[in-house]
Amino acid sequence: MSSPTTSLKTDTGAITGRDLASQLAGIGLRSTASQLDDFIARATKQKLSPRSLLEQIAYNETTDRAQRSFQRLLIQARIGRFKLMADFDWDWPKKIDRQLIERALTLDFITEGRNLILMGANGLGKTMIAKNIAHMAVMAGHSVLFRTASDLLADLQCDSPQVRRRKFNYYARPRLLCIDEVGYLSYDSSAADLLYEVVNRRYERSSMLITTNRAFKDWNDVFPNATCIATLLDRLTHHADITVLQGQSFRIRESEMESSARRGPSSSEDKKSK
Repeated sequence: MSSPTTSLKTDTGAITGRDLASQLAGIGLRSTASQLDDFIARATKQKLSPRSLLEQIAYNETTDRAQRSFQRLLIQARIGRFKLMADFDWDWPKKIDRQLIERALTLDFITEGRNLILMGANGLGKTMIAKNIAHMAVMAGHSVLFRTASDLLADLQCDSPQVRRRKFNYYARPRLLCIDEVGYLSYDSSAADLLYEVVNRRYERSSMLITTNRAFKDWNDVFPNATCIATLLDRLTHHADITVLQGQSFRIRESEMESSARRGPSSSEDKKSK
């Protein structure tokens, strides 16, 4: 009885550049496929050895995949526009723990599985700081999701238990979940239950970054008649770095500076003449 044999079909004809690019893309070498003509010309001109050729392909593909992965994580994070920390005026807030915030920008709290809570009045840069940390986390390869409290709670308000369960899993999945503007609006007790479930599913598993303009003692006003607030805060703050920012709003300061600039030097001269 003859054993089965595998026949290898070979094509002695030349493979066109388009066919080769298609085959390279088909096996996942997208970067090489997209730059095939330039790559061949460069390899020919530099007379690359087979090993050097493979090293160049490996480098190009690794770099391309890292960039595509970063772009995918950045889109999924939904951070939006923000100012860089280089533009942050550390001297403006009357009170700010610069050391803690700069340490948070190194992402050590994420590797340690801790939470970070930024507390303070409106306009002191809490969202700016949070978005910079979120962006740094994406750059480090972490999965991140940035949502305002109102968007997150509205998303979880659904009638189907199955849909809600999928949404809870969605918010439990990222390595870092940022919830911005907790306390800016008031909610009912059911919203507190939803937020508690999000916190509970991430408790001692993955990090959260919270910004709020309300002290913890005032969260009962944000979620009136909610019975879970004490437990929610207990789990949220158990492994957490908490910092309070105090001072006047940056926005008020910028508005005053813009008004002064619009008035121009003539206004100050008029005042002096009076």
